[in-house]
Amino acid sequence: MAEYMEVRKHNSLMDICKSPAIAAEVTITAAEKLGVDAAIIFADLLLPLEPMGLDFVFAAGEGPVIAHPLRSPEQIAALQTDRVGELEYVSAAIQKVASHFAPPRADGDRLGIIGFCGAPFTLASYMIEGGGSRYYLETKKMMYTQPAAWQMLMEKLVVVLTGYAKQQVEAGADVIQIFDSWAGVLSIADYRDFVLPATKQLVAAVQAMGVPVIYFGVETASLLPTMKQTGCDVLGLDWRTPLAEAWHGLDYGVAVQGNLDPLTLFANEDLLSARVHSILAEADGRPGHIFNLGHGIIPGTPVENVQQVVKWIQASGKK
Repeated sequence: MAEYMEVRKHNSLMDICKSPAIAAEVTITAAEKLGVDAAIIFADLLLPLEPMGLDFVFAAGEGPVIAHPLRSPEQIAALQTDRVGELEYVSAAIQKVASHFAPPRADGDRLGIIGFCGAPFTLASYMIEGGGSRYYLETKKMMYTQPAAWQMLMEKLVVVLTGYAKQQVEAGADVIQIFDSWAGVLSIADYRDFVLPATKQLVAAVQAMGVPVIYFGVETASLLPTMKQTGCDVLGLDWRTPLAEAWHGLDYGVAVQGNLDPLTLFANEDLLSARVHSILAEADGRPGHIFNLGHGIIPGTPVENVQQVVKWIQASGKK
């Protein structure tokens, strides 16, 4: 969006995240311009790493880079869990967004506010690899050869993420989305043995705060039934599996979110319309479908195409 690119001329990604006024501004601007039914707060998955004592930077063209990745039990033992208060700039931004959207819209509904955090496995993989990875070799080596260290890391992450989510809920978030972006690199057995217990604990802790949980991973078609065991309220679906097939495979026992390929937003109107209405047809009007992209939106996406998709979806719900 042009409005966001103008803000970025004068502010880094971290500047925006750490300034409640600016983070709220870009959140509100996007939600209102696109006409969506919920706004997700502007933040970054890795923000909780700093109060744990693990600094990172965003390198041009490389994404996040951690100078001293975790490789030993001693490093994990040194991670802190009592500095979650340092993340309150995110909850301050949520408060501003909640205040802005407090009056109901013309249709009587108030715009929903989505808070979020990374899942324990995904944050751990960044912390261990030092950034993104193709094979997640160091992460899996720790899972396999240092199970006590892995368990310690999972426990510390659950503590920090629970506190972080609590701040967001108390500030006005209506739902928490947990992003397990890299869970798709795992086999079902590895997910079940090394990831499911901590994720299930985090999901339950957030639900105990009185809000539902959306749980999302990329390339996780084979993991969906096991991910359902986290007890989440909504499972996010990427675009690689047809929505009807994925939901049927889950016995319709959980709500689903998704799953338009983000790159379809670059297509012509006829193709884009066909893809949107195909997903709506697959949902077949069942309660429990949140229409969304199957992953994050891509820079350069035509804003008018996003606006048109929103209108098609909202019109379908009024029939």
